[in-house]
Amino acid sequence: MKPEQELQIENRLRVARVEKDLTQQELAELAGVTRQTIGLIEVGRYNPTLKLCLRISQITGRSLDELFWIKGEKHE
Repeated sequence: MKPEQELQIENRLRVARVEKDLTQQELAELAGVTRQTIGLIEVGRYNPTLKLCLRISQITGRSLDELFWIKGEKHE
């Protein structure tokens, strides 16, 4: 990968959030961000910080690699 290329991150945040029976607003409040931030992460238009990823992981009970991965890499 060339240094100037931005990593594209894919995620299963929406699935994890729904399985925990949380709305975007509820997850946002628990994570300390806005509902819009959660929505943008879910559709892949915002790459969260590591700190936010860790918070979301704790809230959803999912590991980081279950929630987020680099686009194009094999993921189960």
